[in-house]
Amino acid sequence: MDENSKPRSVLDSLGEEIVRIVTPVSICMLLVVILVSVLNNDSDSSGPSFTSIATIAYNESSSDSNWDKLKGALLNALVFVVVVTAVTFLLVLLFYFRCTKFLKYYMGFSSFLVLGFMGGEICLFLIGKFRIPIDCVTFALSLFNFTVVGVLAVFMSKTAIIITQVYLVVIGVLVAYWFTLLPEWTTWVLLVAMSLYDLAAVLLPGGPLRLLVELAISRDEDIPALVYEARPIINPDSVQRGAVVQRRVWRERRDNDIGSDENLESRSNLNSTVYSSLESRSGLESLPSISKRNVVDVEDGQVPRPDSELAAPLIQHRINVRMNLQEGPSDDFALEGIGLGLSGAIKLGLGDFIFYSVLVARAAMYDFMTVYACYLAIIAGLGITLMLLAFYQKALPALPVSVLLGVLFYLLTRLLLETFVVQCSINLLMF
Repeated sequence: MDENSKPRSVLDSLGEEIVRIVTPVSICMLLVVILVSVLNNDSDSSGPSFTSIATIAYNESSSDSNWDKLKGALLNALVFVVVVTAVTFLLVLLFYFRCTKFLKYYMGFSSFLVLGFMGGEICLFLIGKFRIPIDCVTFALSLFNFTVVGVLAVFMSKTAIIITQVYLVVIGVLVAYWFTLLPEWTTWVLLVAMSLYDLAAVLLPGGPLRLLVELAISRDEDIPALVYEARPIINPDSVQRGAVVQRRVWRERRDNDIGSDENLESRSNLNSTVYSSLESRSGLESLPSISKRNVVDVEDGQVPRPDSELAAPLIQHRINVRMNLQEGPSDDFALEGIGLGLSGAIKLGLGDFIFYSVLVARAAMYDFMTVYACYLAIIAGLGITLMLLAFYQKALPALPVSVLLGVLFYLLTRLLLETFVVQCSINLLMF
């Protein structure tokens, strides 16, 4: 081995793995903060508002006491979590009866509504704000084309990964902005409640998200959902000319099972998976690195690139897993060969994008100092979750650490840091 071909450490690409997730999350939060700053810049409540399932139990009023607002916010959050739980169990039931096409079309229709109606109304707000001269026909045609292309890019056809990623971020921005129109107390209590729900739904044995993932694993199927996928890092150092890169992989096969439809389940990799959809609001998903001789290509075409090794340092499997596991279900589904139809890449549910952005946008309605603090807390929490994902090699929700840190930093910044900075500035100790 020459000096230029040194073995690549996990730390060499660990930062790149994190950046591939942090970048779209940061862009989504930035765009929502900009929308809130532009459209909701008035101190009164004359801005746009709407009624949703999150305010069906209690409608907050400025004349209510703090105790009444807290009780009403808790009631709203309870109703919202119950509805989300029921919808998630319905999703599990439909997936159990193999209504995959129905779920796919339903998610496509939901994306059409978000891009067409929510996006169109926000565009009208921006057109009125900046007095942009545009006629109705041009606006309608542009919005329709944008919406149709978005639905096709996300669900109905194979497009460039960058286009799908852009549309997923746009959907997250649109939904997050509408969530910022909820009352203040309801928003903060709802964020905490969804974090606790995410924790229970993913980790508890009877949690709906855990049931959904286990069912998908047992069938080796993909779940139609709004999930942001970051491509795996390809190691260019251990490459050979003329080799083929497997762009998307299902799972690893055992040598004695190649060519058999009954024994396609892998028994040698320890995988880490976390799944979230827009409706189920769950966390990160990380799927296995696949050896180049045992991958199953599920994409049309193969890209001639140096070597076929897919290196995803956050999801390196542990070597101490037994090569021949006993037949039958395992207590920890992460021990089984997972094949959700996705590459060895980290995935983040769009619900996490939305609630991260709602937290930062709600902080932006108060002061930009709290925005910086909440952003740093969310990114730190996301990094902690990724590290825990690599360490425990099991399903982990993405909301709890980031959201709880964000709420804590918001309260500390608003109650303590702001007072400290203002007093220092008044006394010319800091300016």
